Amino acid sequence: MKIARCALFSLLVSITLFSQQAPRQNLSARAEKAVPAISGDLKIPGLQQIVKVFRDNWGVAHIHAENQHDLFFAQGFVAAQDRLFQMEMWKRAGQGRLAEVLGKSAVERDRYARLLAYRGDMRAEYSSYAPDGLDILTAFTDGINAYIHYLNTPGGPSLPIAFQLAGFKPEPWKPEDCLSRMAAYSMTGNARAELTNALLLTKLGAEKANHLLDTDPPAKLDPQTGVDYSSLNPELLKNLIGSDNRIDFPTPSNAVGSNDWTVSGKLTATGKPILANDPHRVIALPSLRYIVHLYAPGWNVIGAGEPALPGVAVGHNEHIAWGFTIFPVDQQDLYLEELNPANPNQYKHNGSWEAMRSESATIKVKGAPPQTVTLKFTAHGAVLWEDSAHHRALALRWVGTEPGTAGYLASLAVDRAQNWNDFLAAMNRWKLPPENIVYADVDGNIGEQSAGLTPIRSWTGMLPVSGADEQHEWSGFIPLDELPRTFNPTDGWFATANDRTIPEDYKYKAGFSWSQYRIDRIRQVLSGFAETQRKIRMEDMEALQNDVYSIPADELIRMLPRHSDAAEARFVDMLKDWDRLVSSPSVPAALYEVWERHLRAALLQQIAGENAQQLSHFFSTQAALAYLKSLPQEDQQKLLLSTLLDAGHEMEKKQGPDPALWSWGAMHTITFRHSLDALPGAKTLFDLGPIARPGDGYTVDATGGDSSGYLQTAGASYREIFDLSNWDNSLAINTPGQSEHPGSRHYSDLLPFWAAGQYFPLVFSKEAIEENSEDVLTLEPAAANSKRQQAAPSAH
Repeated sequence: MKIARCALFSLLVSITLFSQQAPRQNLSARAEKAVPAISGDLKIPGLQQIVKVFRDNWGVAHIHAENQHDLFFAQGFVAAQDRLFQMEMWKRAGQGRLAEVLGKSAVERDRYARLLAYRGDMRAEYSSYAPDGLDILTAFTDGINAYIHYLNTPGGPSLPIAFQLAGFKPEPWKPEDCLSRMAAYSMTGNARAELTNALLLTKLGAEKANHLLDTDPPAKLDPQTGVDYSSLNPELLKNLIGSDNRIDFPTPSNAVGSNDWTVSGKLTATGKPILANDPHRVIALPSLRYIVHLYAPGWNVIGAGEPALPGVAVGHNEHIAWGFTIFPVDQQDLYLEELNPANPNQYKHNGSWEAMRSESATIKVKGAPPQTVTLKFTAHGAVLWEDSAHHRALALRWVGTEPGTAGYLASLAVDRAQNWNDFLAAMNRWKLPPENIVYADVDGNIGEQSAGLTPIRSWTGMLPVSGADEQHEWSGFIPLDELPRTFNPTDGWFATANDRTIPEDYKYKAGFSWSQYRIDRIRQVLSGFAETQRKIRMEDMEALQNDVYSIPADELIRMLPRHSDAAEARFVDMLKDWDRLVSSPSVPAALYEVWERHLRAALLQQIAGENAQQLSHFFSTQAALAYLKSLPQEDQQKLLLSTLLDAGHEMEKKQGPDPALWSWGAMHTITFRHSLDALPGAKTLFDLGPIARPGDGYTVDATGGDSSGYLQTAGASYREIFDLSNWDNSLAINTPGQSEHPGSRHYSDLLPFWAAGQYFPLVFSKEAIEENSEDVLTLEPAAANSKRQQAAPSAH
């Protein structure tokens, strides 16, 4: 794992990130005082038997309990120790209670959260995830509450520094707080895409709009006769934001993809499968993911999930391993409801006016009086937007109204699967997020099942439709057996990367937007091993997860002439023999990335004319290359060369006239920002970076995100590589660390490894855990009214 090579990098990061200590000395001391003790003994009411929590060198908690109740009680307690502020903000985002701590700016976001809250049968909801789903969630939230109560006990630890700065305290949890539909909304599509398509349609017309969409399988926008698409655009839903998005605290004076693959033992050096996964979502501080190991009778599972949820979303148990990538099917539809001019609370449905169902909700607002909002619903779902001038409204139908659609909780069934049949049974429970889930087991089997509640519709779902008639209603959901599945493929491996796993002639209109370049590269590498008959090792999987070869760069450079006598000749020479590796120090990578943007802008100008600037966010590299290839070769050459010259001149302005001093990493950086960093003194306490990054949004090591510049905002914060010949040989990484406490040694200790593309061992056996454990916390049962003992002080 080349851990030693991280030492110098770690020192440099430490010097850069933690310089200028004096201004924050007081905050730092408070932060260190607020770090929870993770070694010693604690007596905690609510436990039935003793629980041991082993935290290893990398901050991963291995929880050993004697029964299921105590296991999940302890998981809630331990997660709260490490991530309580993050969990509280996640909960409030789902409850629609952010305005209580953020002020008026969050009122509209809270309104959406309350609109999208689950209102169905709670018994069906809990049982959908697992027969004991409610029991597990109850124990988990009781554990969170036990830690919150412990914080408020005289002589207990200080309130986490984030709460101190934000000026509020954590509140008790209920099992239903884990059922957030705002978190679920983040991982479904495609209401905003429908509004984007409506905008493209009105600005460009259907033919030109299709050039920007690059649908797969090929499909064209299908506007409905008589429907007015004017004024529809994604800005209408700008405050409909999922719970895992950054939550900014205002100053006192005053805004995702994945890869996975599973390889048969026929192709590996050990003769047993290897499974690798790097799910891509927001890169945040603290990390979106939290790694934990759960051990009790009936449970022995390790991996990552979100800290506010029980269980392990992605990982392995003693028998099987799994990983996932988003399966980008269409789980949302927008309906344009016609409102009664004489009564705006009525809408046309099946030929007659019907009254909307409405609820009144009061939103408490920090620093202002409470606001009362009216939540409206049609037969299709929540009313997101109303246009009184034109007597219309937008209603959302989405899978989140169905029981069992809180994100990831079906993993409570997957965690206990022992074989392929158990795994498929668990997949029947997996409704959200929609995922392509790869599988491997210790018996040597590999496979994949795409899962997720996918509506059956008769239209494409690419545009909002009229809600006035019955022509656009769902007719159930695609059965699991008819979603993509493979078991022991003849190639000996299977991979997904948000690509189209459904056949082109699929009988269902499941979706039309997929990724291509990452899966093409993964297939190149894995098929190369099979063709050369070189056995695959763990280090090969590490290299593939960190691969930065650019297929679109290769395609564009192959279209360039090998020589040029014009002004752009020196830039052509810089690119023509480039290895296409988008590494951080690379000079040609920097030039290519700027060139690709210039080329995309020029192509969009051809398509959209005066609307090009407004639509630039909606034209992907994939769509741009498809359009470029449709042009005559002479036009291609002219565009390629002129935009390359423009890119070269921009690089000279950005990084100076000497190309030898250019680098991609100087432009492409990441900064880990905390939601509190706008508060006085908080930025230097919490934030980490900037750090130069390799890759881009289309390399296997996907590091894209910021459409206005070159910053990384999304990608893989967590990676796993599982060796099914010996679980202790498995590898993982999280970033920047397991703890959210800036005074903790596990706040940013994993960042140097992650930045260098390295890993730590994800130990699993009792012997390996004990050998690598730095801290052991013993949780003991106590009567509810007994005096709690504070754990022995320990650096975290």
